[in-house]
Amino acid sequence: MSTATPLITPELVALDVETTDRDAATRALVGLLADAGRVTDADGFLADVKAREAQMATGMPGQVGLPHARSEHVTVPSLAVGRVPAGADWGGPDGPATLVFLIAAPAGGDADHLKILAALARRLIHPEFRDAIRTAPDAQTVADVVTREVVVS
Repeated sequence: MSTATPLITPELVALDVETTDRDAATRALVGLLADAGRVTDADGFLADVKAREAQMATGMPGQVGLPHARSEHVTVPSLAVGRVPAGADWGGPDGPATLVFLIAAPAGGDADHLKILAALARRLIHPEFRDAIRTAPDAQTVADVVTREVVVS
């Protein structure tokens, strides 16, 4: 994976996504990726994410949503993070997701996509990691925590 472009930056963090709707929460994060120039067609990428979600729910323990997709509309492997205080249903085992991690990978980036997913999943099982994201005072802190903790090799 290229180290030229960081996986996450503060511009890819939404601290307060005001919705309980999964699609609206996903759209908010896709918008951040599009605004940052990492997604060339927001609607196209959103359709790819929805198609992936339709195959299998991506809710994880700890009230986490982990939507992800490879897409021709993604220019560089990226991660957008959203805090959803009211929670949105991602089909997780312990209720609505209050943290959402959207993985965006280029269409040809099978290995990158799986590496990011695996690295993130390894951190998400730890309550301390989730709590650090939930209690971070600003987007820079969220990006710093993810950059430090989610090591994609």
